[in-house]
Amino acid sequence: MKVILPVAGKGTRLRPHTHTKAKSLVHVAGKAVLEHIVARLVPLDISEYIFIVDENGCQIQEFMQKKFPDLQCSYIVQQERKGPAHAVWLAAPRISPADDLLIVFNDTIFDADLSLIPQLCFDCDGLIYSKEVEDYQRFGVNVVENSLIVNMIEKPDTPISRLAQVGLYYLKDAMRFMGYLAAAIEAGDMVKGEYYLPAVFMRMIRDNSRLKAPEIDAWLDCGKSETILETNAYLLQGRHHIHGESQNCVFIEPVHIEAGASIRGSVLGPNVSVASGSVIESSVICNSIINSGTVVRNMVLTDTILGDAVQLVSTARRMNIGDHSFIEMQG
Repeated sequence: MKVILPVAGKGTRLRPHTHTKAKSLVHVAGKAVLEHIVARLVPLDISEYIFIVDENGCQIQEFMQKKFPDLQCSYIVQQERKGPAHAVWLAAPRISPADDLLIVFNDTIFDADLSLIPQLCFDCDGLIYSKEVEDYQRFGVNVVENSLIVNMIEKPDTPISRLAQVGLYYLKDAMRFMGYLAAAIEAGDMVKGEYYLPAVFMRMIRDNSRLKAPEIDAWLDCGKSETILETNAYLLQGRHHIHGESQNCVFIEPVHIEAGASIRGSVLGPNVSVASGSVIESSVICNSIINSGTVVRNMVLTDTILGDAVQLVSTARRMNIGDHSFIEMQG
């Protein structure tokens, strides 16, 4: 099996955290998004990890060499931004006739048992992993009849289906799939100037390919700040780890403090992750991500993401307040 990981893209919905780094390297629950994804793939028998990168590709390569030095990786630059299907198609020269293929997009950390792929796909040509959602109008959805996908609708107005595509795909015959990709691109099958995978899959379905839509256990969106905090809270469940230095602190589970962080005189949690090299003093923080080398003093923070090497410092207030007073302090 080979894996294609399209990690190009500006990550505009995650700014300012993506001004200086690739969006797949943004941290959540103590690890980069990409590390969470690759760690879920390592147990599979994967011969090559093919990364589709942009001008930040050197960051991805350095990260993989540091965190996963034993994996066989290759890197292809997407010079023109022509959509996700175009990004996947760029990997065609790396595909051989005997390959099967997994495609994983980097906005999503998934919880799914991928060891079940042979069992799920024994009588079909591919798997379009899905998750039932309430806000189906925001997604491309799969329409399923008799356990097979018969149609795909982008952002439907009516609940024809709630099975949203989650950006995780398996194709049993990688070369055949690449042929359909090439045909879609040659035909100029674009939406608003970009190529998308549903058009490719619909070509396959019209040619009687059998595609299924297995549901994943959890779909953890990492594409914008609000959802990264939700994903952080989910991944921290059952992971209360204090590896750094702490003095006179209260930790409300779950909290993840990396080795090399220093916490003094503070209350942290729930759902707080603090990266190595950070210093937190005299502060109260909940539901937040504090990245490496950051200093926080005399602050009360909630629903907050602080990038690398941030300095957020206030001073303690001194007050003399009489009986029956009402004080409301905004911000």
